Amino acid sequence: MNELLIGWATRDVSTGKPINIPGQFHMRISQGILDPVTVTALVIDNGSDVVIFISADLVVIRSGLLDEVRAAVAARCPGLPVSKILMNATHAHTGPSHYADGGWTPANNTSTALTGEVPHDGIEIASSNEYRHYLAAQAADAVAEAYTRRAPGGVAHGYGFAVVAHSRRVVYFDDVSQRPGAIKNSTHGVNGHAVMYGNTNDEQFSHYEAGADHFVNLLYTFDTAGRLTGAIVNVPCPSQNSEAEYRLSADYWHDVRVAIRRRHGDIFLLPQCAAGGDLSPRILHYKQAQSRRFKLKYGAETTEMAARKDIAERIAAAFDEVLEWAAKDIRTALPLSHVVRTVPLSRRLITDAEAEQARQGLAELEAKAFKTDGTPQERLRANSVLVAGRNRYRRVLARYELQKTEPHLPMEMHVLRLGDVAFASNRFELYMDYQHRIQARSPFEQTFVIQLAGQPGDDGGTYLCTERGAWGRGYSASMFCNLVSPQGGQELVEATLRALHEVHGQAAAPAAAKATQNLPA
Repeated sequence: MNELLIGWATRDVSTGKPINIPGQFHMRISQGILDPVTVTALVIDNGSDVVIFISADLVVIRSGLLDEVRAAVAARCPGLPVSKILMNATHAHTGPSHYADGGWTPANNTSTALTGEVPHDGIEIASSNEYRHYLAAQAADAVAEAYTRRAPGGVAHGYGFAVVAHSRRVVYFDDVSQRPGAIKNSTHGVNGHAVMYGNTNDEQFSHYEAGADHFVNLLYTFDTAGRLTGAIVNVPCPSQNSEAEYRLSADYWHDVRVAIRRRHGDIFLLPQCAAGGDLSPRILHYKQAQSRRFKLKYGAETTEMAARKDIAERIAAAFDEVLEWAAKDIRTALPLSHVVRTVPLSRRLITDAEAEQARQGLAELEAKAFKTDGTPQERLRANSVLVAGRNRYRRVLARYELQKTEPHLPMEMHVLRLGDVAFASNRFELYMDYQHRIQARSPFEQTFVIQLAGQPGDDGGTYLCTERGAWGRGYSASMFCNLVSPQGGQELVEATLRALHEVHGQAAAPAAAKATQNLPA
């Protein structure tokens, strides 16, 4: 009873076509592949319930991608409950675009510049729609393969430590928006006392808004002979060291895969980004010391590629340290309970004054002509930034109208129990404090929080800032960035905890089914 069946599969979903790389206000058209962009699927089934994890080296899950994946899986595996597919992005700013090709519409409510809106004469851009269909098919094939290859096995869990994330919100004694010459616009001109990636070498620098979270949560899988077959690696940090790169890449997760597989062979690795909306893998106040470290340690490597290797070494070390003791407690039979529900969260309301600001800002940008001189790349960059700015204002105005009839944002949430471990998902770039509120009150030994989980429909992503973030303002804590208010963030915490207590309180399986199975080392 409750015996585990485990299946893995992965796909390389890189493309050699010149495709847009989302993650910046300007469009970047790919110039080849730096390292593989992948999707990885893990199916765990105990006969009474199932979970299908998918991780993708993408910036976010949008434009109906999850719906396409679920429909394709349903066609390949009739009877498999596709609502139990939990798909997350690692928040790599170097994955191919799967966004809709068309221009602005309320149904295509995105703040980014889309191919159909931006003049790009002289530059070939592959269809993001076509890539989304390909990506969905590859992800569905991976799920079908993982499901078909399910076999008896076991899991072990534990946590370790690796310094990956640092706070990326810098707080000043003064309100920087009141400084002479302060920029005020729809992109980065939203600062107050806080600035994302702000300059720390400033006489008004006070502190970082948040601390950092150095936990690495790990769930290992084994075959019946006790051989390691794969692992979920949950790190509270987006993968964005190479965020300005023009080649496709999985960012530091590629280096993590290389480092771990160097010791353990070609095992499967499924990365999850835990809450990291106010965190990043960048050091801001110790750059000179870091530069010397990397020069002596890695030689001629660029700073960002050196940082990726440095991060990978630390995660791989944590992986090995935890595996050494966690493998003493491999379980081959566990209760599994997976609930999927839609929770309403209070929107971050747009005020009348903000709506008027958005109308004026949009009018100014719509009156601005597209750039027609310069090189094709210069024109594309300028014009895509212009369109992105327009769309940010359009999104605010659309929300201003929507909130009159729909004051809550619906979010699909997954909460699941696997023995003494729990997983809980959300759609946001979630600020770290919310994760700690969930984990501190969770009834489970370990609670893996998964941010940037795909949602039914077209939307996904966006930041969810805390109360102190809203006070400080700045990018990621502005009307442009937050669909849900800090009140809604706490509603997310409470809804998650209710579901965690619900699955924890379900009738325990018979003792024999929960007993430790000591597999060979």
